[in-house]
Amino acid sequence: MAVVAYGLNHQTAPIDLRERVAFPEEQLPDALHKLRQTLPAVSEVAILSTCNRTELYCATEAGDDDLTRWLASERRIAEVELRGITYRHWDGDAARHLIRVASGLDSQVLGEPQILGQMKSAVATAREAGTLGPELTLLTDVGFNTAKQVRSDTDIGRNPVSVAFTAVRLAQQIFTDLRQQKALLLGAGDTIARVAEHLVEAGIGGLAIANRTLENAEALAGRFAAEALQLTDIATRLAEFDVVIASTGSTLPILGKGTVEAAIRTRRRKPMFMVDIAVPRDIEPEVGDLPDVYLYGIDDLTAVIDASTRSRQEAAAAAEELVAAGANRYVSERRVQLDRALLATLRGKAEETRQQELEKALRAIAAGTAPEVAMEQLSRALSNKLMHAPTSGLRTASAEGRTDLIDWLKQLYRLD
Repeated sequence: MAVVAYGLNHQTAPIDLRERVAFPEEQLPDALHKLRQTLPAVSEVAILSTCNRTELYCATEAGDDDLTRWLASERRIAEVELRGITYRHWDGDAARHLIRVASGLDSQVLGEPQILGQMKSAVATAREAGTLGPELTLLTDVGFNTAKQVRSDTDIGRNPVSVAFTAVRLAQQIFTDLRQQKALLLGAGDTIARVAEHLVEAGIGGLAIANRTLENAEALAGRFAAEALQLTDIATRLAEFDVVIASTGSTLPILGKGTVEAAIRTRRRKPMFMVDIAVPRDIEPEVGDLPDVYLYGIDDLTAVIDASTRSRQEAAAAAEELVAAGANRYVSERRVQLDRALLATLRGKAEETRQQELEKALRAIAAGTAPEVAMEQLSRALSNKLMHAPTSGLRTASAEGRTDLIDWLKQLYRLD
């Protein structure tokens, strides 16, 4: 049984492919069950799907080609599209990859903190679905503990720069004074909550939050003295807003080119700044072709993010040392876990042999055999059966000239 981290991310795949591969949160439990049903060699699985990556963490006897075929079939894309853009990391390398992801070292925003919570949520979903077992539990326990150490012992997470923060920083560059602007946020999840926090800190002049479920929009809007809207209100209200930031998790675009074009006409060509940080995208890419619309996608934030994270490179080097130590610790603890299972099997077989010979002795005594004779037969049979495997192994090793096995048996049974 091996452990593998298989997937794609913002470094290997463009956004149009990432959004086609991404799993909506509500589809994850079903996907977990489908994967195990389709690939019986996969005994455990957790799926991490965010705006920047989709990854399968599996305890498996299957190859990565099987995972490619399953992912292509499940997301209805051609296998050839996944060739060359997916990666796979096995066992110790899988642990190293998971720790780097959980620590924010593999993120588009170096050191961003949100990914650790997303990974914990993915593990919790797998646990609730019954697809998490001892292999992935060990992997994630060691990985998350090491990620926490990276954040506490290095400066990788100091003054964190998130995608939400970067989106607001861009808005400040487009509009010199956000106190004169109104912002519309689409969605009511954690990312939008962070965007709202940064906008309020920047002094935004007005704020509205729109969501498919009005109650969720009202709950979040109440924290920031914002207006709550339903997504169905957007078409008639869009022209009122200078800044639009979207992250709904919808599988289809929320804003189309026609709606935005109508809003721009109503605004008399007053500029509108839009950021789509959702995967799949909430705003049709063609919106970016409209005059007076400044549309940024999540991949467009890279340049801004890079400038903000150069100071973290030294901290990242120190963090990598902790990552390597954590991966080594996982390999060591996994060996102990596997050895513990082997020892349990060995003891189980010995107990089974003991029970069989004890039952024979008791039957013999019941049939009239003298107890001392029955005990003699019991001890001789037990000794012969327990020594059969090592004796047979020693003979084979001698015949094949395997001095290494002979020396190991000498050490094991203290025969020197």
